[in-house]
Amino acid sequence: MKKILLTSIAAFAVIISGCSTKSTTVESDSSVDSKPGSGSSDTFESIDSKINRLNDTLNKVYFDFDKFNIRSDMQSVIQDNANIFNTEVSGVSITVEGNCDEWGTDEYNQALGLKRAKAVKEALVSQGVNADRISIKSYGETNPVCTEKTKACDAQNRRAEFKLAK
Repeated sequence: MKKILLTSIAAFAVIISGCSTKSTTVESDSSVDSKPGSGSSDTFESIDSKINRLNDTLNKVYFDFDKFNIRSDMQSVIQDNANIFNTEVSGVSITVEGNCDEWGTDEYNQALGLKRAKAVKEALVSQGVNADRISIKSYGETNPVCTEKTKACDAQNRRAEFKLAK
């Protein structure tokens, strides 16, 4: 009987020691946000919202009066936009829209706007943007951003703008 009792006590001791609870501490990392969809905006931003955001923020290329060559101070705008087109939205179509001030005939300004858009397209292609992605369009003088009769206002209208689309 002592043997059974000792065996039972030994078995009970093994069971008790095997069932001891381990203390585990789980620390939360406050730098990680556990809410779904709370990652960085680039990670979860849809292509449509990225296109909308970029269409509102892409820099414009400005031109001198009666000119369509890219000014030296606008080269960085071309480089910055080309970088965006080649990395952030590499599969998206780009339209370059040429615009003019009100000076000159409608026909002349339409042609000048087209030359401005073409010059910008060529500059983007030289920065590695695929030419097949880029279309050009001229608004001539029909799309002013400023209508005051001042030189500063006219300068704002001599521009090329960018529109992205899927």
